[in-house]
Amino acid sequence: MKTYSVKAKEIVPQWHVIDAADQPLGRLAARVASLLRGKHRPDFTPHLDMRDFVVVVNAGKVRFTGNHKMRDKTYYRHTQYPGGLKKTTLERMMAAHPGRVIEHAVRGMLPHNRLGAQLYRHLKVYVGPAHPHQSQIKASPERVEVVAAAAPPPAKAEPVEEPPAAAEEVAATEAVEQPDQTQPSEEETSS
Repeated sequence: MKTYSVKAKEIVPQWHVIDAADQPLGRLAARVASLLRGKHRPDFTPHLDMRDFVVVVNAGKVRFTGNHKMRDKTYYRHTQYPGGLKKTTLERMMAAHPGRVIEHAVRGMLPHNRLGAQLYRHLKVYVGPAHPHQSQIKASPERVEVVAAAAPPPAKAEPVEEPPAAAEEVAATEAVEQPDQTQPSEEETSS
Protein backbone atom coordinates (compact mmCIF):
# COMPACT_ATOMS: atom_id res chain seq x y z
CA MET A 1 0.00 0.00 0.00
CA LYS A 2 1.40 3.39 -1.01
CA THR A 3 1.19 6.54 1.06
CA TYR A 4 -1.21 8.98 -0.55
CA SER A 5 0.07 12.50 -1.15
CA VAL A 6 -2.52 15.17 -1.85
CA LYS A 7 -2.08 17.31 -4.97
CA ALA A 8 -2.43 21.09 -4.95
CA LYS A 9 -5.50 21.06 -7.23
CA GLU A 10 -7.34 18.67 -4.87
CA ILE A 11 -7.11 21.00 -1.85
CA VAL A 12 -10.37 22.68 -0.82
CA PRO A 13 -9.83 25.95 1.10
CA GLN A 14 -11.29 26.39 4.57
CA TRP A 15 -11.96 29.59 6.50
CA HIS A 16 -11.57 29.84 10.27
CA VAL A 17 -12.67 32.71 12.53
CA ILE A 18 -10.89 33.16 15.85
CA ASP A 19 -11.93 35.57 18.58
CA ALA A 20 -8.76 36.88 20.25
CA ALA A 21 -10.53 38.52 23.19
CA ASP A 22 -8.90 37.51 26.51
CA GLN A 23 -6.69 34.82 24.91
CA PRO A 24 -2.94 34.76 25.69
CA LEU A 25 -0.93 36.01 22.72
CA GLY A 26 1.46 33.06 22.44
CA ARG A 27 -1.21 30.36 22.61
CA LEU A 28 -3.37 32.25 20.15
CA ALA A 29 -0.46 32.67 17.72
CA ALA A 30 0.44 28.97 17.95
CA ARG A 31 -3.16 27.96 17.19
CA VAL A 32 -3.37 30.38 14.24
CA ALA A 33 -0.03 29.21 12.80
CA SER A 34 -1.15 25.59 13.05
CA LEU A 35 -4.42 26.38 11.24
CA LEU A 36 -2.57 28.31 8.51
CA ARG A 37 -0.25 25.34 7.92
CA GLY A 38 -3.25 23.00 7.74
CA LYS A 39 -1.97 20.63 10.41
CA HIS A 40 -5.52 19.96 11.60
CA ARG A 41 -6.45 18.37 8.25
CA PRO A 42 -6.20 14.63 7.63
CA ASP A 43 -4.61 15.29 4.22
CA PHE A 44 -1.88 17.62 5.60
CA THR A 45 1.15 17.81 3.32
CA PRO A 46 4.15 19.69 4.77
CA HIS A 47 5.43 21.16 1.51
CA LEU A 48 2.06 22.46 0.22
CA ASP A 49 -0.05 25.48 1.01
CA MET A 50 -3.24 23.87 2.35
CA ARG A 51 -5.13 27.07 1.44
CA ASP A 52 -6.64 27.61 4.90
CA PHE A 53 -7.50 31.19 5.78
CA VAL A 54 -7.69 32.50 9.33
CA VAL A 55 -9.62 35.63 10.33
CA VAL A 56 -8.69 36.96 13.78
CA VAL A 57 -11.16 39.41 15.32
CA ASN A 58 -10.90 41.52 18.49
CA ALA A 59 -7.12 41.82 18.18
CA GLY A 60 -7.15 44.82 20.49
CA LYS A 61 -8.40 42.67 23.38
CA VAL A 62 -5.65 40.04 23.34
CA ARG A 63 -4.18 39.18 26.76
CA PHE A 64 -0.53 39.21 27.85
CA THR A 65 0.99 37.26 30.68
CA GLY A 66 3.88 38.57 32.75
CA ASN A 67 4.07 41.48 35.14
CA HIS A 68 6.09 43.95 33.07
CA LYS A 69 5.66 42.68 29.53
CA MET A 70 3.82 45.78 28.31
CA ARG A 71 6.83 47.99 28.97
CA ASP A 72 9.69 45.46 28.69
CA LYS A 73 8.84 43.65 25.44
CA THR A 74 10.42 45.49 22.52
CA TYR A 75 9.85 45.23 18.78
CA TYR A 76 12.75 46.15 16.49
CA ARG A 77 12.84 47.28 12.88
CA HIS A 78 15.50 48.88 10.71
CA THR A 79 15.13 51.61 8.11
CA GLN A 80 18.10 50.20 6.10
CA TYR A 81 20.00 53.45 6.65
CA PRO A 82 23.07 53.62 8.91
CA GLY A 83 21.95 54.00 12.52
CA GLY A 84 18.33 53.38 11.53
CA LEU A 85 17.39 50.88 14.25
CA LYS A 86 13.93 51.71 15.62
CA LYS A 87 12.51 50.29 18.85
CA THR A 88 8.88 50.15 19.93
CA THR A 89 7.49 48.79 23.19
CA LEU A 90 4.51 46.49 23.32
CA GLU A 91 2.49 49.17 25.06
CA ARG A 92 3.01 51.67 22.21
CA MET A 93 2.42 48.99 19.58
CA MET A 94 -0.91 48.02 21.16
CA ALA A 95 -1.95 51.66 21.28
CA ALA A 96 -1.04 52.36 17.64
CA HIS A 97 -1.39 49.01 15.76
CA PRO A 98 -2.79 46.15 17.88
CA GLY A 99 -3.18 43.88 14.85
CA ARG A 100 0.56 43.96 14.13
CA VAL A 101 1.29 42.32 17.49
CA ILE A 102 -0.63 39.20 16.47
CA GLU A 103 0.78 39.29 12.93
CA HIS A 104 4.33 39.48 14.28
CA ALA A 105 3.78 36.57 16.67
CA VAL A 106 2.20 34.36 14.00
CA ARG A 107 4.84 35.18 11.39
CA GLY A 108 7.55 34.00 13.79
CA MET A 109 5.80 30.62 14.10
CA LEU A 110 5.48 30.00 10.35
CA PRO A 111 8.25 28.49 8.20
CA HIS A 112 10.95 31.00 7.29
CA ASN A 113 10.86 30.40 3.54
CA ARG A 114 8.65 31.03 0.51
CA LEU A 115 5.95 28.73 1.84
CA GLY A 116 5.80 30.73 5.09
CA ALA A 117 5.48 33.98 3.15
CA GLN A 118 2.63 32.51 1.13
CA LEU A 119 0.87 31.22 4.25
CA TYR A 120 1.25 34.59 5.97
CA ARG A 121 -0.88 36.19 3.24
CA HIS A 122 -3.80 34.03 4.37
CA LEU A 123 -3.90 35.69 7.80
CA LYS A 124 -6.48 38.47 8.24
CA VAL A 125 -6.38 40.40 11.54
CA TYR A 126 -9.01 42.94 12.63
CA VAL A 127 -9.03 45.09 15.76
CA GLY A 128 -12.79 44.96 16.30
CA PRO A 129 -15.40 42.21 16.04
CA ALA A 130 -16.42 43.03 12.43
CA HIS A 131 -14.70 41.67 9.33
CA PRO A 132 -15.47 41.79 5.58
CA HIS A 133 -15.05 38.04 4.94
CA GLN A 134 -18.52 36.83 5.93
CA SER A 135 -19.40 35.74 2.38
CA GLN A 136 -16.25 33.60 2.03
CA ILE A 137 -16.94 31.95 5.37
CA LYS A 138 -20.53 31.14 4.42
CA ALA A 139 -19.41 29.77 1.04
CA SER A 140 -16.70 27.56 2.56
CA PRO A 141 -17.73 23.96 1.83
CA GLU A 142 -15.82 22.48 4.75
CA ARG A 143 -16.28 23.15 8.43
CA VAL A 144 -15.71 26.65 9.74
CA GLU A 145 -14.19 26.80 13.17
CA VAL A 146 -15.10 29.62 15.50
CA VAL A 147 -12.89 29.67 18.56
CA ALA A 148 -14.64 31.67 21.25
CA ALA A 149 -12.87 33.78 23.80
CA ALA A 150 -11.38 31.90 26.72
CA ALA A 151 -14.28 32.11 29.13
CA PRO A 152 -14.71 30.14 32.33
CA PRO A 153 -16.66 26.93 31.81
CA PRO A 154 -20.36 27.27 32.54
CA ALA A 155 -21.53 26.09 35.93
CA LYS A 156 -23.15 22.67 35.89
CA ALA A 157 -26.88 23.02 36.11
CA GLU A 158 -28.77 20.56 38.22
CA PRO A 159 -31.02 18.27 36.19
CA VAL A 160 -34.59 19.44 36.09
CA GLU A 161 -37.17 16.73 36.62
CA GLU A 162 -40.22 16.72 34.42
CA PRO A 163 -43.56 17.23 36.12
CA PRO A 164 -45.48 13.98 36.55
CA ALA A 165 -48.16 14.96 34.01
CA ALA A 166 -45.55 15.49 31.26
CA ALA A 167 -43.93 12.13 32.03
CA GLU A 168 -47.33 10.37 31.71
CA GLU A 169 -47.97 12.07 28.34
CA VAL A 170 -44.60 10.90 27.02
CA ALA A 171 -45.30 7.35 28.17
CA ALA A 172 -48.75 7.46 26.53
CA THR A 173 -47.36 8.66 23.17
CA GLU A 174 -44.68 5.96 23.24
CA ALA A 175 -47.37 3.32 23.84
CA VAL A 176 -49.42 4.60 20.89
CA GLU A 177 -46.43 4.60 18.53
CA GLN A 178 -45.53 0.96 19.33
CA PRO A 179 -47.69 -1.50 17.31
CA ASP A 180 -49.42 -4.22 19.29
CA GLN A 181 -47.55 -7.49 18.77
CA THR A 182 -50.46 -9.75 19.75
CA GLN A 183 -52.84 -8.76 16.94
CA PRO A 184 -52.25 -10.27 13.49
CA SER A 185 -51.05 -7.86 10.79
CA GLU A 186 -53.12 -7.02 7.69
CA GLU A 187 -51.09 -9.39 5.51
CA GLU A 188 -51.79 -12.35 7.78
CA THR A 189 -55.57 -11.69 7.91
CA SER A 190 -55.96 -11.32 4.11
CA SER A 191 -54.55 -14.77 3.32
